[in-house]
Amino acid sequence: MPIQKTEKIWHNGTWINWDDATLHVLSHVVSYGSAVFEGIRCYETKQGPAIFRLREHMQRLINSAKIYRMDLPFSLDDFSGIATELVRLNKMNSCYVKPIVLRGYGEVGVNPLNSPIDVYMACWSWGAYLGPEALTKGVEVGVSSWARIAPNTLPAMSKAAANYMNSQLIRMEAFFNGYAEGIALDSGGHVSEGSGMNVFLVHEGTLYTPPLATSILPGITRNTVVALAEDLNIPVKEQVIPREMLYIVDELFFCGTAVEITPIRSVDKIQVGKGVAGPVTRRLQEEFFALTSGSKPDRHNWLTPVNAPVAAVSR
Repeated sequence: MPIQKTEKIWHNGTWINWDDATLHVLSHVVSYGSAVFEGIRCYETKQGPAIFRLREHMQRLINSAKIYRMDLPFSLDDFSGIATELVRLNKMNSCYVKPIVLRGYGEVGVNPLNSPIDVYMACWSWGAYLGPEALTKGVEVGVSSWARIAPNTLPAMSKAAANYMNSQLIRMEAFFNGYAEGIALDSGGHVSEGSGMNVFLVHEGTLYTPPLATSILPGITRNTVVALAEDLNIPVKEQVIPREMLYIVDELFFCGTAVEITPIRSVDKIQVGKGVAGPVTRRLQEEFFALTSGSKPDRHNWLTPVNAPVAAVSR
């Protein structure tokens, strides 16, 4: 989907025009993928635009940077304030917010420590990630031949750009095989996640999801689904899941900032349940969108109103 320009991007404490957000081709990140980032949705609510789970996303950004020894000159409060100001400056009612921390133009060797840290934050309009009908009709997926990154190779808990080379292989293979998405297994052959989203299964009334040890990103929406399930008295279990369980469960869905809660109607051409979004998936979807639209009270304090931001930083 083509990206839609907005007016301003934040860079290292200043506001710049969209077209001025450029890098030198020899920046460290270009050759070595040395960047961490986040993807955050801002929803149009009855009370005005509000960013969903802003502080949790920004804390994960800080954690991702720490894992890669990237020292940040901005705090959690700074990042949160910048995000709300970004959305407000660009006059967005709903959008996708993307902060990026990268190693810029410095040295050209693998050692990244002498390359400067650059921080950007941009936003733009973004609709349904897997297409307009995915949320209602579900998607067809295939188990990928590409495994997720193995433990002690790349840290899956860091939302790092380099990890998404693995994701690209999963997504491209799915595309060429006629699927909307792929589900990857971990290095031990257990269910891990999609190319950029977590997976949940429903079996005999219980919600299952793979644990962190299966090379998954600790998803903010994954955490949201667990909390909503507890609110709705749906049992949740985090456990290792064998591949074949995907074929026999009652319901299956992806979750993530981009896909939100998207039902899966088949895996490897094997129908999941009745081939439509099941009752548990629908209940979770309804609750999720009721909260993000502001039609239900924000009982978990997950929404940060854009028009009542914390103080933004300008250096």
